[in-house]
Amino acid sequence: MLISTRSLAEYRAMFDLADDDLKGTILDCAAGGSSFVAELGEAAQAVATDPAYAQTQGELAAVLSADREQCFQMAADHGDEFVWDWYGSPERRDRMRIAATERFLSDRAARPDRYRAASLPDLPFPDDSFDLVLCSHLLFTWDGPLDQDWHAAAIAELIRVSRGEVRLYPLVRRGAGDPVPYLDDLAEAVRAAGHTWQQREVGFRFQRRAGVMAVITK
Repeated sequence: MLISTRSLAEYRAMFDLADDDLKGTILDCAAGGSSFVAELGEAAQAVATDPAYAQTQGELAAVLSADREQCFQMAADHGDEFVWDWYGSPERRDRMRIAATERFLSDRAARPDRYRAASLPDLPFPDDSFDLVLCSHLLFTWDGPLDQDWHAAAIAELIRVSRGEVRLYPLVRRGAGDPVPYLDDLAEAVRAAGHTWQQREVGFRFQRRAGVMAVITK
């Protein structure tokens, strides 16, 4: 699996985030090298978690550099599978990746307490820890290596540590964005547990079928 690197601007678009959404406690789960927490700074009580954070600064920097180059090449080789309206071009997307990586690495060095090494479906936080929990490009994206049972356990864990909302994006598989066959079953399981599951269009689409996020309200 690739370690993603994305900016605050991408998060705002992917998750339809307004300023008021960023005022509480926030968890960015499976954050990779994203600069979301770094760009929020002290303006929000935000924490990022990812298994990659078990690596040293140098090791993680090398992995992020290699994965960025691989992502750039994949986008160049399969550009017709993607929608470039938001980014404008592969080169602009790559520049955003570089800037986000630099901000992330700098902030991780300065504020290591904001970056916790952990993997779904077992997070090191008490129940009801966060007002908002965000998870991008892990669930559904990696359907195949991660099966339906894993997804059900991961969603339950994200809900456990939330005391408000969980937002998931995208709701399709990687690459061309094929549908996930058990998405409706997962939504029904969430509702059966007493929570709400809504699907909302967002102002961000890179994969052709990925213009929707899930919003779970605990």
